[in-house]
Amino acid sequence: MNHRYLPMTEEDKKTMLETIGIASVDELFSDIPEKVRFKGEYKIKAAKSESALMKELTKMADRNADMKRNVSFLGAGVYDHYMPVIVDHVISRSEFYTAYTPYQPEISQGELQAIFEFQTMVCELTGMEVANSSMYDGGTALAEAAMLSAGHTKRSKILVSSAVHPEYREVLKTYAKGQNLEVIEVPFKDGLTDLDSLKNLATSDIAAVIVQYPNFFGQIEPLKELEEITHANKSMFVVSSNPLALGVLTPPGKFGADIVVGDVQPFGVPTSFGGPHCGFFAVTSKLMRKVPGRLVGQTSDEEGRRGFVLTLQAREQHIRREKATSNICSNQALVALAASVAMTALGKNGVKEMATANLQKAHYAKNAFKEKGIEVVFEGPSFNEFVIKLNKPVKEINLNLLQKGIIGGYDLGRDYTDLANHMLVCVTELRTKEEIDTLVKELGDLHA
Repeated sequence: MNHRYLPMTEEDKKTMLETIGIASVDELFSDIPEKVRFKGEYKIKAAKSESALMKELTKMADRNADMKRNVSFLGAGVYDHYMPVIVDHVISRSEFYTAYTPYQPEISQGELQAIFEFQTMVCELTGMEVANSSMYDGGTALAEAAMLSAGHTKRSKILVSSAVHPEYREVLKTYAKGQNLEVIEVPFKDGLTDLDSLKNLATSDIAAVIVQYPNFFGQIEPLKELEEITHANKSMFVVSSNPLALGVLTPPGKFGADIVVGDVQPFGVPTSFGGPHCGFFAVTSKLMRKVPGRLVGQTSDEEGRRGFVLTLQAREQHIRREKATSNICSNQALVALAASVAMTALGKNGVKEMATANLQKAHYAKNAFKEKGIEVVFEGPSFNEFVIKLNKPVKEINLNLLQKGIIGGYDLGRDYTDLANHMLVCVTELRTKEEIDTLVKELGDLHA
C-alpha cells in the first residue's frame, strides 16, 4: 500500500516531550482552566484502517453525478470543455505547483513569464490594453471593476443588468455594502438588457454600467448601443465576458469598454464543483495604475537580456490601504497558468474553431428543440447557452434525466420568479450530435 501519511511512533512522542521538558501532552494545556476543557468524546466515527477508509470515501464519491459517467448540458458559469492533456503536465511541475509570490525576479523568471503571457493573451482576447495577473474568479473581478469605477468617477451608484450572472450580482452587492454604494438592477426584455430602462436609469451620478457578453441567458448583448448610453453620462462601461466566446465575437474593447472582466474557467480549468477558478481583469491604459492585484511587466537586465518583474507595485493596495479602491494583492497564478497553457496549446485558430463548434452545436440543439415542439424562449443570436420553456418543474425533469445519465440544464426559476419552468441549456464542443438528439428526445418525452 502507498502510505501518504506516516504517524509518529510512541518513541517519537517520548523523545519530543523529553526535549521540551515535559512528561505528557496534557501539560501543554496546563494554562487552560480545567472547567473549560472538553472532557467528553467527539461524535465522530471510530477510526478505520487506510484501506477501509479509502473504500468508504470512494463509495461516497461515486454518488456524485460526475461528467465522466454522465453527459452534461449544465453551464451557468461553469462549463464542460476540452482540456488539453498538457495542462496537467505543466501545472504539476514543482516549480509552478509550489511557487509563491514572485517578489524576487532573479529566481522567479519562469513564473513571471507565465503570468506575463497570461496578461498578453487576455489583452488579445478582450481587445484591451492592460490586463492584470488574475483575480480570484469572475464574480470577484466584476465587483472589483465596480469598485474601481466608483473610485475613479467619484460616484456612488452602480447600474447592473439583471441579465448578468445572479451570483456575480450578489458578490457585487456584498462589495457595495461595505463601500456604501447603491446597486440598481436594469431589467431585461426578450433576454437582453432593456435599453429603454437603461436610458431612464443612466443619469449623471452613475459610476458604471455593467453588462455580460454573452449574458446569463446566452444572448449576445448589443454592446454598441449599450456603450453609447453609458458614455453619454461619462459613466464607466464594464463588460463581463466569456473568454471562449471572444474567439468568435467582436471583443468588448472594440466597442469602447473601459473594463472587461470574466473567468478563464473555459480554458483548461476543470469544473471541480465550482472552483478554484481564475478571474481576468483588463482595462484601458488610462486606468492602468488603478488596477487591483498584480501586474507583470517586461524589461531587460543590465546586459540587455529580456526579463520580467512585478511592476507598478507602489500602489494604494500596498502602501496606502485606507485609500485603496481594492485591497486584493493576490492572484490565482496556478489556475492562470492552466488557462495560459490551454490557450497556447489551442492557438488562435484552435480557440476560434472551439468557439465556432460551441456556436454551431448550440444552434443545432435550438433547432432540434423547436422541431420537437419545445419552446426556445429568446430569439436572436446566442453563444453556447439558450433558454427553453417546459411544462413541468425543472428540478423534477432534471431528476428524471439524471436517471438516464444526463445532467440537465440550470433551473432559472431559482433566480428569476418569472422564469419558473425555464431551463438554461448549455451545449459545448464536447457534446456529440447523438448526445444532443438524446437530450431532445428525453426532454420531449418528459415535456409531453
